[in-house]
Amino acid sequence: MADAAAAALREAAQALSGISDSPRLDAELLMAHALQIERSDLLLKLPDLAVPAEFAALVERRRQSEPIAHIVGKKEFWGLDFLVTPDVLIPRPDSELLIEEAIRVSASGSPQRILDLGTGSGALLLAALHEFPDAEGWGIDASATALQIAHNNADALGLADRAGFLLLDWTQPEWTNILEPGFDLILANPPYVATRARLAKDVADYEPHQALFAGEDGLDDYEIIIPALTKLLAPNGIALLEIGFDQAKSVSQIARKSGYHIELKQDLGSNDRLLILHR
Repeated sequence: MADAAAAALREAAQALSGISDSPRLDAELLMAHALQIERSDLLLKLPDLAVPAEFAALVERRRQSEPIAHIVGKKEFWGLDFLVTPDVLIPRPDSELLIEEAIRVSASGSPQRILDLGTGSGALLLAALHEFPDAEGWGIDASATALQIAHNNADALGLADRAGFLLLDWTQPEWTNILEPGFDLILANPPYVATRARLAKDVADYEPHQALFAGEDGLDDYEIIIPALTKLLAPNGIALLEIGFDQAKSVSQIARKSGYHIELKQDLGSNDRLLILHR
């Protein structure tokens, strides 16, 4: 039947309109996944395509608020495809600000050693290594399953020879002793959601809580990480920390106590999103 796929996309987008901020895009991604083609090919060949048998089931999963990234098993970040599962936080476009700023602050000299605190899928570390071809980097995480995903992503992106991953929990005493100091660039998107915060269903029900929540005020992990930067950073090293939209003042206070100069950056939505720390 001509235009059957186009009609199915319209119906799916309508069904997802109350669930997603981008229902048409979601529908297209699900159909492309079911057909095992790229979205660009789907749009180009749409009039000639049949509706894949599993498309309706995929749409229903999304209708139950399951994230698109979990359904299709991947998420694009910084132009790179990352494997994702419910064991890791889904990389967000707002987090690309860390890579943008890492490039900017490194304009006078590329970092040689990079550390990613709470690496998850490895998105931040691997995107940084993609941009800095002479650098080597390490990602740490308290989740062994997350580290396996990061390993897989490093392999898939051809970066395994410059990326190392360590099972390390910064809530444990003397955790920094395992890491050799002298990092030129430290990236961190730690848990920063207050325990009682209300999250969207696709986040609250499907993403790992240990990567989201950080105590009553969302600051528990910053209280640990920021003082430790003194030991981990090279003398001229720079740390980039993602923060919640309402945390600039509180996290800045923690940083100032440890003697850091601070630069604040906003994301695409003009929300406070990133603190740049240096001596």
